[in-house]
Amino acid sequence: MELPAEMADRIVAHGRAALPNEACGLMAGDSDGVQQVYCLENSDASPISYTIDPVGHFRALQDAERNGWDLVGAFHSHVNAPAYPSPTDVEGATEPDWVWVVAGPFDGTPELRAYRIRDGEITEEELAIV
Repeated sequence: MELPAEMADRIVAHGRAALPNEACGLMAGDSDGVQQVYCLENSDASPISYTIDPVGHFRALQDAERNGWDLVGAFHSHVNAPAYPSPTDVEGATEPDWVWVVAGPFDGTPELRAYRIRDGEITEEELAIV
């Protein structure tokens, strides 16, 4: 997966702004790659879990459709944990065709890593910041 550098920077900035809680959002794209990231509210307001705000999710979906894009993934931050899906993340990964990006930890310079999660199985995807 290729992620434009400015979008990667927005994901990290959103993670920092949400501290001490996890941040979250969605990604939209097309056959040319990720075209937009939507930095959304974490309804859980928690440092260990996230739920994407349903109103924000709907607005992101509407914007993506207006632009001819599909929702292609989600991202969230891990405040103090590595950029690897937790058991809670795996349980909540209900879209098997999406890419799940995790940023963390935020006690230094966070890394971004991408995964596919299907039937509880985690497979890391190559993530190129371009």
